[in-house]
Amino acid sequence: MRSVRALAGLAAVIVAAAGAGSAQAQAQARVALAGAPLSGSVRLSNETTLSRYAYATLPAPVHRRPSAASPLAGRLRFATEDGFAEPYLLLRTAVDRSGRQWVQLRVPRRPNGRTGWVPRAALSRFHVVRTQLTINRRTLTAVLFRGGRPIWRSRVGVGKPHTPTPAGRFLVREGFRVRQRGSIYGAYAFGTSAYSVLSDWPGGGVVGIHGTNQPGLIPGRPSHGCVRVPNRAILRLARLMPVGTPVRIV
Repeated sequence: MRSVRALAGLAAVIVAAAGAGSAQAQAQARVALAGAPLSGSVRLSNETTLSRYAYATLPAPVHRRPSAASPLAGRLRFATEDGFAEPYLLLRTAVDRSGRQWVQLRVPRRPNGRTGWVPRAALSRFHVVRTQLTINRRTLTAVLFRGGRPIWRSRVGVGKPHTPTPAGRFLVREGFRVRQRGSIYGAYAFGTSAYSVLSDWPGGGVVGIHGTNQPGLIPGRPSHGCVRVPNRAILRLARLMPVGTPVRIV
């Protein structure tokens, strides 16, 4: 017999995921759980047209599986290397046999691509984004989608062969206007959850998406792993791409 507590807990997670959604959407979420198995999980993000992210409320350990007895995959932190609040891209949610709610998320640490599980109580309310940025290292192009439709595109510069821009799925962690005139980061910069092969690079080797003071090198492969965008294009992107946007690099 299913545990009423477990199913109620799972419903609470989905209703929380809906955030400020309508009463109808919340009711639909509860109905969808009616046939959920005790150990079932619910997808929170497809990383294309609808994704959810949250911030840490506790420096909780990240486990490899939804169990406190599972090996560790890291620990939640409150801030990025640049001092901005650290967002976590949420993948799935589940309830264990004791009724405890867990959330699977992407871990912004080396090595790239790690995921893990944390208790729901360790995260803030869920935020929703409907954008996705794709970067193609072969064609040297980037496209921003909203709801699956392209709304921005640009030629870009990526990493050199010996310092490549890493492939994988990441997210936008921060964005800020660059105030220094003539900066190598151009007019605007985004920080992502990707890390370059240069771990000793200032800031820990975080891969950024930013403007440039050398527009003549775009399109091309001039960087140490970051993605360079013409300044006019990066300023347009700054108006369209929110923090929490999934990034897919191919």
